[in-house]
Amino acid sequence: MKQRKEHLIVTTPGRICLFGEHQDYLGLPVIAAAISLRISIEMLNLPRTSEVRGKSYSTKVRVELPDINSHVSFTLNKQIRYRNERDYFRSGVNVLRRNGFTFSQGFDCVVHGEIPIAAGTSSSSALTVAWITFLARMSDQRKILSSKQCAKYAYQTEVLEFREPGGMMDQVTTAYGGILHLSFFPRLIIKPVSTKLGTIVLGDSQQPKDTMKILARVKNHVLEIVGRLQQFNSDVSLQTISFEECKRNKVNLNNFDKTLLSGTLQNRDITIEALNLLQKKKLDEEKFGALLNCHQTILRDILKISTRKIDRMLDAAMNAGALGGKINGSGGGGCMFAYAPKNPEQVAEAIERAGGRAYIIHVDGGTRLEERT
Repeated sequence: MKQRKEHLIVTTPGRICLFGEHQDYLGLPVIAAAISLRISIEMLNLPRTSEVRGKSYSTKVRVELPDINSHVSFTLNKQIRYRNERDYFRSGVNVLRRNGFTFSQGFDCVVHGEIPIAAGTSSSSALTVAWITFLARMSDQRKILSSKQCAKYAYQTEVLEFREPGGMMDQVTTAYGGILHLSFFPRLIIKPVSTKLGTIVLGDSQQPKDTMKILARVKNHVLEIVGRLQQFNSDVSLQTISFEECKRNKVNLNNFDKTLLSGTLQNRDITIEALNLLQKKKLDEEKFGALLNCHQTILRDILKISTRKIDRMLDAAMNAGALGGKINGSGGGGCMFAYAPKNPEQVAEAIERAGGRAYIIHVDGGTRLEERT
C-alpha cells in the first residue's frame, strides 16, 4: 500500500449547555454552544511498515496522552476487545468498521487538550469526535466526514457502544460548532442560532463528579414518572404536557415526583423562552442573563445537581458584574459559567478567589481537519 505523505491534525471544541440541562436524553430541546477550549489529535509519523515473509505491513496504533501522562496502544485486529468501560479509542475503530471502513496500516498520534477533564464541558465527546474524524481520514477510504456523520459515529462510539445514559447534545455540538438549537422528538433537528454572544467566563470547581450516577438518577426517575402517566393516558408527552395537566392525571404522584416533574417542565419552558430571545435581531443581554439564573435555580433547588462551591463561584461572578450564569453539565461538581460581555477579567478573578479555575472563552467553530503535505 502506498504510504501517506501528509501531516494530519484534527481539533474539536468543548461545549457548554446554555439552556436545557438534563433535557436531551428525555427528548426535550436544548440550546448548546461550542467553546474556544479545544482538543487536538496530531499524527506523529507516517504509518510504519515492516517486512515479514516478503509482505509489508504494520497494524499497531499508539496514542500518546501526555496531558495525563499515559498512552494507549493496540493492534488493528478484526474485532478489538475493550480494556475498560470507556475505551473510546478502540470502540471508535470497531464502530467505523461496522459502518464500512477498513484499516490496513497503523500509526502513531498524540492528543493535547485545553478542555477541563471530567468537568462537564464535554472533554470526552470532543475527544471522541476528534478521534472519529481522525480515524476516518486515516482509514483506507481516506474519507472526510460531514458534521452529521461525525456526530452519529461518535455517539455510537461513546454512548451506544457502552450503553451509557447520555443524549446526543455533546457529540452534535462539538462536531458542528457555534450555537445550536437541538430538538430530538420525533427526530433530531439541528438548527444553528446566529446570535452573537459576548464573552463567557468558564469556572472549573475542580470538584470530581459522577456523571453516570447523576444522569441515571435524574433520567431514570423522570422516565419512570412519565411511564406511570402514560399508563392512564398514552398521549402524555413531555414535549407538550403542562404541569397542571400532570396534576389532573389519575396517577398518584408523591411530593418528590411532583417536584421533579415540575422542574423538568420548567426547564423545558425556559429553553423555549430562551430560543425566542436568541432569535431576535438584537439580544437583550440582561434578560438572557436572567434566564440563565432561572435555569440555575431549578438545577440547584429541584434537580439538586449543583454544589455549595459552584454556588459560591456563581455568587462571586454575579457580584463582580456577570449578567447571569449556571452550572454546566450533569452536575455534582465540574464547571459553571457566567455571561460577562463587559467585564470578563473581573469576573474571572472573582471566580478564582472563590476557589475555581477560570477561563475566558467565546463561542467557537466545530471540528476542524488540517492537512499539510
